[in-house]
Amino acid sequence: MKEYKLNQNRLAEHTQKTYEQSDTESSDVLCEIDANGIATLILNRVSKKNAFDDSMIESLIHYIDTLAAIPTIRCLLLRANGTHFSAGADLHWMQSMAVKSVKENHQDAQQLAHLMQTLDTFPHPTIAVVQGCAFGGALGLICCCDIVIAQSDSQFCLSEVKLGLIPATIGPYVCRAIGVRYSRRYMLTAERIDANTAQHIGLIHLIVDTEAKVEENRLEQQIIQLTQAILNNSPAALQQAKALCHTCENQPIDKKLIKYTSHLIADIRVSEQGQEGLSAFFDKRQPSWCTNTKINTK
Repeated sequence: MKEYKLNQNRLAEHTQKTYEQSDTESSDVLCEIDANGIATLILNRVSKKNAFDDSMIESLIHYIDTLAAIPTIRCLLLRANGTHFSAGADLHWMQSMAVKSVKENHQDAQQLAHLMQTLDTFPHPTIAVVQGCAFGGALGLICCCDIVIAQSDSQFCLSEVKLGLIPATIGPYVCRAIGVRYSRRYMLTAERIDANTAQHIGLIHLIVDTEAKVEENRLEQQIIQLTQAILNNSPAALQQAKALCHTCENQPIDKKLIKYTSHLIADIRVSEQGQEGLSAFFDKRQPSWCTNTKINTK
């Protein structure tokens, strides 16, 4: 079992980044938390195009669970080192699983499914930042994030059927993100999807033009803009809004849902942050959760 560390003392350092997993840059997942409570998970298996195996899946689950329990976290960025976001599952790992028992394969698949669910239900806003390819399971990861930014030369693909497999564990999140109709096409053809098409079908939200250093600056500016918008909002309201989306997704608009939403807004109006937000508006001041600390993504 791996030993993980998150250095909480660094949270107090002004815009200071921290990379933590036994303090080694060679780890397949890096974690950072800045002074604003913006956490970043970085896929760092560059030599394998950030393809994930059981070890990386375990690391991601650990960090997501740990970050979810830290009260000062406000937002989670999912990024990758290297040229590509992720090529999906490591084929050598998949090959090794093919000779194992059905029970072992079930357990292994459940771990990947658990990763998707853990990211999807993370209580704070999540932003995926994509460059290069995001294939297979990696496409599933971005479908579990609330917001997706991609460089203009990014490529996406549900490539499983080319290998005699199917995108089973990521399927529910893909179908929700782009709809069943588009899911049928791209699951059955394994076509590559360019950034413009990905935006059109709802797979990604924002495209940043690729122009060498100019592109990098634009990308970081876009990330800062989004994270600043999130930091300007009530942390409690953000969590409730995200939970509301999950609830509305899975329930019909009936008396039960109407009653739930009525209670939800009534409760948050009288909550501490609800009162603070309204008071700040009428007092023409920033609410207490706003920060003037500079956001630095590099």
